[in-house]
Amino acid sequence: MAQERKTTGRQPFKNRGERKPKFIPRRRVCAFCVNKDQVIDYKEPTKLRRYVSDNGKIERRHRTGTCARHQRTLAEAIKRARFIALLPHTAAQIRKTGGIAL
Repeated sequence: MAQERKTTGRQPFKNRGERKPKFIPRRRVCAFCVNKDQVIDYKEPTKLRRYVSDNGKIERRHRTGTCARHQRTLAEAIKRARFIALLPHTAAQIRKTGGIAL
């Protein structure tokens, strides 16, 4: 006679008829809401550089995790910094200068 394997009574996910637990993404928290002392200023290109893509586009809220209120002020600060030439406007300017000027 063949020996029978003892089971614990629970079967793997595929055979139980249960669904595998879904991935629940963790919600990002706005960096400006967490640090109340942080101010969004167009005169600080090093801080604004984080929110501009390699192509010179303003990153969207979903990607950066900023709230709607701070995203509006951030976009305004980036546009002002571009106007004064603290940040580049296009990808061609980024390639020409070798990055974002500090």
